[in-house]
Amino acid sequence: HEHDDTHGKAVTREGMLRDVRVMKQFNVNAVRTSHYPNDAHWYDLCDEYGLYVFDEADVESHAFYQEICRDNRYAPAFLDRGLRMVERDKNHPSILAWSLGNESGYGAHHDAMASWIRHRDPSRLLHYEGAVTWDWQTGQAASDLVCPMYPQIAKLVAWAKNRKAPDQRRPLIMCEFSHAMGNSNGSLADYFDAFDRYPGLQGGFIWEWVDHGIKRRDVQGRDYWGYGGDFGDEPNDRNFVCDGLVWPDRTPHPGLFEYKHLAQPVRVEAVDARRGRFRVQNRRWFNALADLRGTWELLVNGETVTSGPLTRLTAAPQATQSVTLAWPNLSLAVKDEVHVTFRFFTRDATAWCSAGHEVAWNQLGVPLAAFAKAPRAIRPATSESAVAVETTPKHWRVRAAGMEFVLHRDIGQLADVRVRGRELITQGPQLNVWRAPTDNDGLKLFAVVNWGGAKMLTDCLKAGYNRIELSDTQCRMETARDGTPRFVVTQRWLCPGAMRHITHTHAYVARADGTLSVANVFAVDKRLPELPRLGVSLVLPTGLEQLEWFGNGPLENYSDRKRSSILARHRSTVTAQYVPYILPQEHGNHTDVRWLALHDARGAGVRFTADRRMEASASHFTAQDLYAAKHTTDLIPRPEVHVNLDYGQRGLGTASCGPDTLPRYRIQPGKYALNFKVTSET
Repeated sequence: HEHDDTHGKAVTREGMLRDVRVMKQFNVNAVRTSHYPNDAHWYDLCDEYGLYVFDEADVESHAFYQEICRDNRYAPAFLDRGLRMVERDKNHPSILAWSLGNESGYGAHHDAMASWIRHRDPSRLLHYEGAVTWDWQTGQAASDLVCPMYPQIAKLVAWAKNRKAPDQRRPLIMCEFSHAMGNSNGSLADYFDAFDRYPGLQGGFIWEWVDHGIKRRDVQGRDYWGYGGDFGDEPNDRNFVCDGLVWPDRTPHPGLFEYKHLAQPVRVEAVDARRGRFRVQNRRWFNALADLRGTWELLVNGETVTSGPLTRLTAAPQATQSVTLAWPNLSLAVKDEVHVTFRFFTRDATAWCSAGHEVAWNQLGVPLAAFAKAPRAIRPATSESAVAVETTPKHWRVRAAGMEFVLHRDIGQLADVRVRGRELITQGPQLNVWRAPTDNDGLKLFAVVNWGGAKMLTDCLKAGYNRIELSDTQCRMETARDGTPRFVVTQRWLCPGAMRHITHTHAYVARADGTLSVANVFAVDKRLPELPRLGVSLVLPTGLEQLEWFGNGPLENYSDRKRSSILARHRSTVTAQYVPYILPQEHGNHTDVRWLALHDARGAGVRFTADRRMEASASHFTAQDLYAAKHTTDLIPRPEVHVNLDYGQRGLGTASCGPDTLPRYRIQPGKYALNFKVTSET
């Protein structure tokens, strides 16, 4: 956390205070002073505002991992650095544990430090990851904690369940986990689920707080954050220090909101949602909930229909209280979706936030049985014969209820979709299996792009997912029993590196009411590697800037980082979907999308409605634009809109320095379907 984007390591008291306040606002409760004791003022602030501290000695040898800790010439230096840390900082109540250093192996020097500290200050815990690196049962002389670095969740759970282990007296607090590099922090919720289920797992320290970028200005006067190599410095680690939960100006990454939600001090669980009965849980250890106020809102299909305050919160520490909500009289159809969202705010201003600051939120489903059943809607009769098809040697032109489109028979591409003369889609659904790699997919600026837990980017580039080639197209028109024309396009796309194919079959049915149904089937050769994404991309004309969707939001979210999202009808813009990670990469995705719509300034536009939940995004950048860029200022927004409708994207994981994406969040070769409808909106 000790970094300033203008002064580097010369941090100011104002900057320290800003960090403490933002940490408190996002439910952070502990800081490890990696990898050295901090400015003395930091501990004053942690004492005052309430942050636990693991104070870490300035001991790290890295390239000489096991040598220096066993070289007698360095023994006095080890002890001196631990001694001086303790003597300087011993009177700060915020310090919960002394850390013997970082990544310096494990040897007699560490045991000597630990022994001296235990005698000088027996009141605090000792922490040292190097003592348990190879075996979590070892190193008890140097560490009172089992404190592994970037362990897999399965290993944490196995340790917690192993009641026969000889070392179950020590709690487990991860030294580092969830490497926050770029678009990251996948499976943070899975870690927290393990913390909740197994008491011996007490959490860990996310690496790290801030992107260590340095403010620069390009020749056009635009500011950006530079990183290794931007200053003529050799050697360097390129963007590897841009791995924080906040940007250098302390603006939070989307991943920090996920953390805030998972670490929140209040949770709500359903007792009997049908009858409006819920239980509020106080997850604090020392304070009641009297300083907070709660609200609830009922959403039907993502829209708020009613809301109100909760009864006064009184739950004692680690206790619960019951609340009962009165549902309104509603008549709902079978396909309607109902959710209740609870939010909790500070009643009064504190030293670190203003009154009304949101500290927690939960969303739960409400069964339709809580409401009356709406009568079945009667669909108006339509004449399918209203669909007109014009056939030429090169294309089909289809017209229905003011909508028309062209399907090119040679390349199998839908184009020029118009409603009453207004263009809605410039280029129709085309197979898309590539995303601009995240830092966890691979380090694109490094000679060896995958040196950590993942080899995703290497596999994708070798297979040629970023440059698939259309090798064969077959188009045919069918006529259903009711006379409706159905256009079927079968395309084989070659992955040139692997010399294997992906077959994309897309069928289009134009209805007399102007609806266009699109059915996609993807058959991925099982000899291909896993996919970064699987879906279709479309190009929409300039002007469709207003964005709405019914799905998870409002921030970007992914299959393994969506616990903090709210399922609702969200409104934004295409421009606002851009997330300015210091190294441009994949961003702006939304999961569990029921529909996504884009409009112009007058409200006219197009809607894509999924038969089942899909993932979706809209951007003024292509994946190729993002992959080619090294800094945010390399990007020039395109005037048109690029829409991605996906069966799914690979999760984010944390493999830039930690475990890869869990198997259940990956897309393996096989057969998949994605169906949606296209309608115009006025």
